[in-house]
Amino acid sequence: MSPASFAGISTAGALALLSPAREPGQGNPILPGYYADPSIVRHSGREYIYATIDPWGADKLGCWESADFKQWSFRNLNWPTKTACKSAKSSGAMVWAPSVVRGADERFYMYVSVGGEVWVGSAEHPLGPWHDINDGKPLIPRDYKPGYHMIDAEAFVDEDGAAYLYWGSGHDWKNGRCWAVRLKPDMKSFDGEPADVTPGNYFEAPFLTKHEGRYYLMYSQGVTISDSYQVHYAIGTSPLGPFLEAPNSPVLVTDRSLDVVSPGHHAVFMREGKSYILYHRHSVPFAPEFIGRQVCVDELRFTHDGLIEKIRPTHQGPELIRRPPDVRLNSRAILSASSERDQFSAARHAIDGNNTTLWSADPKESESWLCMDLGETSAFYRQELCFEYAWRPYAFVIEASEDGNSWTTLADFSHEPVAGSPIVVKASGRARYLRLCFPYNSSGPVAAMFEWAVFGR
Repeated sequence: MSPASFAGISTAGALALLSPAREPGQGNPILPGYYADPSIVRHSGREYIYATIDPWGADKLGCWESADFKQWSFRNLNWPTKTACKSAKSSGAMVWAPSVVRGADERFYMYVSVGGEVWVGSAEHPLGPWHDINDGKPLIPRDYKPGYHMIDAEAFVDEDGAAYLYWGSGHDWKNGRCWAVRLKPDMKSFDGEPADVTPGNYFEAPFLTKHEGRYYLMYSQGVTISDSYQVHYAIGTSPLGPFLEAPNSPVLVTDRSLDVVSPGHHAVFMREGKSYILYHRHSVPFAPEFIGRQVCVDELRFTHDGLIEKIRPTHQGPELIRRPPDVRLNSRAILSASSERDQFSAARHAIDGNNTTLWSADPKESESWLCMDLGETSAFYRQELCFEYAWRPYAFVIEASEDGNSWTTLADFSHEPVAGSPIVVKASGRARYLRLCFPYNSSGPVAAMFEWAVFGR
């Protein structure tokens, strides 16, 4: 991929962002990897984010867990899957756009788009096990409203425990329709006929939030594979509208000066009295042919007269997501690699504490390695590796050396590849040099990683 293909963002501008290491405490994107359409719940003091796996979905969802909103771990869910959520009318679309809420009965409910249809499941815990609760049928079939996409369902539970569902998208990047309906207590049956509550400039991704007695229907418009995707909103006095688009809508848009392209398909949540917007935007540098969106958080504020303030997307993020000062042993190490895909995927990016940047080997290379010079012989006991794709198994070997010539194997996953993020390797030792070696694997992913952290005693 040449610099010339990074449509709209200059090579100089992207290098200015990617060259320096991240300043301590910055937090966006919060997840290492490519995810979109995020939803979030909190349970027993822990946070859970569910998201579409990019590009354009996968056989399952991405799920992440955190105890502090700063360090996130990838989790596997038993449901939904492309195989489990399939009807006679399903399209080839993959697993997309989850919405997870806690119902009045304290159970968790998930509404998810699979095959161009909406499916519903439930669980006692955010990590499951999840179960289809609609007898193996879509809650909203593909042909429920002909001419529109039956996707992007989002649930809202009001203060009185009443639940509502919103969904709908357009075709071919043309504006769609938004339907809303109250749900019965079983969270899978419609309590009445769905209403068309489409506000102005609506394409997809509805999300309802409430502030001081008023209801805010937020949504996305534009083309996510260009720079026009953005967040609009409309206001109503009831969960079922009518909704009138606000005078200062849209409130979250592309800002090329900040290297923020096509932010949208979001959720809103509150923590410690503050409101936040959880949304995706494109990876940096923006390349339309690579659908690799990333999940970010910024603060959402209301004006005194009840409007949503314009949201300025940041790389730093609010205090909620900023990481503490670096405690890694290798924060000042020097890295070298067998190859680098391009100037945007240099070896040094694997230790910069920045989920925007990563090291990637040249895809044409049959075998690759990444070497770390700690500067002096140091004692270590733990390593954490965040590869480019948390859900793909990687085959690798970790080696250690005192002189850079004679190497000892610390861990060997060359025959049994592992997936996850972070992959934690508890191997104690002393060395100046550490090396990740990736053997040839014609069916495996290209060696690439967002972060390689080494911890010493």
